[in-house]
Amino acid sequence: MMAAISAAERGASVMLLEPNERLGKKLNITGKGRCNVTNNTGLEEIMANIPRNGKFLYSSFSRFNAQDTMAFFEELGVPLKTERGNRVFPVSDSAFDISAALERRLKKLRVQILRDRAKSLKVESGAVTGVMGESRYYPAETVILATGGVSYPATGSTGEGHRIAEAAGHTVTLLRGSLVPLRDFGVGKVLQGLSLRNVGLTVFEDSKRIYQDFGELVFTHFGVSGPLVLSASAHMRRFGERAYHLEIDLKPALDEQRLDRRLLGDFEKYSNYDFCNSLNDLLPKKLIPEIVRVSGITARQKVHDITREQRRGLVQVLKHFPIAIAGPCTVTDAIITSGGVKVKEIDPATMGSRLVRGLYFAGEIIDVDAYTGGFNLQIAWSTGRAAGIAAAGEDG
Repeated sequence: MMAAISAAERGASVMLLEPNERLGKKLNITGKGRCNVTNNTGLEEIMANIPRNGKFLYSSFSRFNAQDTMAFFEELGVPLKTERGNRVFPVSDSAFDISAALERRLKKLRVQILRDRAKSLKVESGAVTGVMGESRYYPAETVILATGGVSYPATGSTGEGHRIAEAAGHTVTLLRGSLVPLRDFGVGKVLQGLSLRNVGLTVFEDSKRIYQDFGELVFTHFGVSGPLVLSASAHMRRFGERAYHLEIDLKPALDEQRLDRRLLGDFEKYSNYDFCNSLNDLLPKKLIPEIVRVSGITARQKVHDITREQRRGLVQVLKHFPIAIAGPCTVTDAIITSGGVKVKEIDPATMGSRLVRGLYFAGEIIDVDAYTGGFNLQIAWSTGRAAGIAAAGEDG
């Protein structure tokens, strides 16, 4: 939609092929239906949140940044607000306001919205001449492939665009999920449904610490999910080659000494209780049996018999609760796709193909991805803008 608008604003005659019954199907579920439009921060901060091929995006971000995105939507009549972590949302908290604003702009610019699915490109003498859809053939002097990745296939992201790009001679790197829930070896099933807020999370690749964050996570029947885990998954890129585990700091506001004093106070209060009944003031009830198990302290041991060494061990468990990770969930469960059309085959200034004249790319189809916080949508806006402007210029 951004690419079509950008091309039409420059006088190009634009057709937008959309296989879904309505535009913006995936956009409407982003940010839990609220649509995290962008991240209200500077270029360097945005670049720092793109772990894969960020430098490729420098040119498009420089010409259409987060502030440009915000101005764009507010000019279309969508008031925005900035929340924690500089995340930008519509004031209405409705993603439909964003997609509706784009649709209104498309109609005002007389972009033809055609209900069809692109199947292949027609290329003659190294230049694109049209698109073959399921319904019919569409002649075109320029084509922008903006078909998304392979995550959430029910929204239309079926990988069709990658197959079209490969048929035109482009290389598509390995496609896998990013910002994806993680499978563990059974802890999640035991703690299923438990949500932890205001906890710390550290990710280890083998024994090396690679990521830390603070926030919320949830245990599921298959493992762990939630904002903390989705962000962490973007750093875990070598499954099969490396072993990963998480450590949860259940009491990040307390250092080890203060936590030990807190335990001493609780143990004094419950001195005649069994150990398994002494942690109710400190932890969610559902978590206690698992903490007891990992601590190695016998559940029925009397609190007044717990040694200093056992208490210190318990402090370590509370500050470093371990979860071994079996792997990521499938790409269809991921918020975004990591991998895509190889960036070396795309001009970063125009998003134009270096292999086929008149062919452009935008968004998640390209081998770029970012962390949560509005950064992936900013990639869509910036690359869509660049591709639309360049395609209109070539089209004349």
